[in-house]
Amino acid sequence: MHPTDFHARPRLMDEGKTTLRLAVPLIVGQLSQMLMGVVDTMMIGRLGVTELAASSFANTLIYLPMMFGIGMSMAVSIRVSQARGAQDPEAARAALRHGLQITTALGVLTLLAGWGVRPFLGRFGQSSAVVATVPGYLLLIAGSMIPAMAGMAVKNHADAMNRPWPVFWITLGSVLANVALNWVLIFGHLGAPAMGLEGAGLATLLARLLAFVGMIAWCLRSPGLREWVPYRWFRRPDPAAVRDLLRVGFPASMQLLAEVSAFVFATLLIGTLGEEALASHQVALSCAATVFMVPLGISMAQTVRMGEVVGAKQFWRMRGILVSGWAMGLVYALFGAGVFVGFKDALVSGFVGESETARMAAGLLWVAAAFQFSDAMQIIAAGTLRGLDDVKIPAWIAFGAYWVVSIPLGWVLAILLGHGVTGMWWGITVGLTLTAVALGRRAWSKTTWEG
Repeated sequence: MHPTDFHARPRLMDEGKTTLRLAVPLIVGQLSQMLMGVVDTMMIGRLGVTELAASSFANTLIYLPMMFGIGMSMAVSIRVSQARGAQDPEAARAALRHGLQITTALGVLTLLAGWGVRPFLGRFGQSSAVVATVPGYLLLIAGSMIPAMAGMAVKNHADAMNRPWPVFWITLGSVLANVALNWVLIFGHLGAPAMGLEGAGLATLLARLLAFVGMIAWCLRSPGLREWVPYRWFRRPDPAAVRDLLRVGFPASMQLLAEVSAFVFATLLIGTLGEEALASHQVALSCAATVFMVPLGISMAQTVRMGEVVGAKQFWRMRGILVSGWAMGLVYALFGAGVFVGFKDALVSGFVGESETARMAAGLLWVAAAFQFSDAMQIIAAGTLRGLDDVKIPAWIAFGAYWVVSIPLGWVLAILLGHGVTGMWWGITVGLTLTAVALGRRAWSKTTWEG
């Protein structure tokens, strides 16, 4: 069937509506989770530029293991959505149990890595004031990765079961708890000591722990999930099942790491340009990352929906799901670009006052507006391919785009040509565009309108 066939059009609309119904709670949930970082940035910004730069440095170091955990947890979503399409509860139970074991282990390794890297923080080229401020906060944020990564596995199971709203409310509750804990622990209200930056780290740890406990409690009490969640959570892992999740999750993690590690390297390089450059990068990145949660939510819905049709062997629906996802991403990309161009100064003022940092951050939002389309298209294509179990080649595509093109180009623009932090952002923009083209072509070739 050709896409212009009369019967394809209503199907395209139906697929879009179905994707949107699943994507909305995923988007809202991702935005709520992102709010935790945005609130931290805004409240830490009141402490000063050094503390804001230190939080950016610490979170940059944690991004790599966190993205690896997110990639591994995506394997849970893929396998559970396929099990749901095939009506196989036993496979869904095994995916959640083994995914939880893998992500918890990754969280523990992240804490150990955070502890081990502290003596070497001065070797990253950051200012002495930032290096002196960051160790305690880094350790607390690394510890928060244990409940955060374990919670990712539970969340992805719920999303794949098309039950995202309860997890959203639990996540929103943890965000509100983080705000309250920040107010108490950063600034010393209600008789608590004013812990400053370390108070923000402790608040994040406690809020993420509350979210994970809430998710597990919901899984145990939800009648609709009783058949689809483990009967015995602490069984010995099945090596074959673990290898299967690693086979899917590891390439997905590598794809995410290719992009995120490029941003991490860019952040470390930007840190050598001074505290104001690093702080402006953190402010603009917080805005761009928040807007990115919408296409990311659509991408997550694409993964679940593709997994369902693969499990149910309804292959003729794949192209309609892809096209409808891209259409939603395009509309939102235009909206996001308009917000950054029209309200850049207002957005920046929520983080820092009138300063050189604010001026630099506002300039970066122009670049963020330019890459909205590419960013949306590439993440939606990536989500589609993950649902089809196509994860290895996309990982190599991402590595080439970001590390062969983006980073060298950004370094030339930022350092050799003297464009500073803005030059590095333009380098990343080129990588996003190349990734969008390559993954888009691959997603199109892997899907069909035919039965």
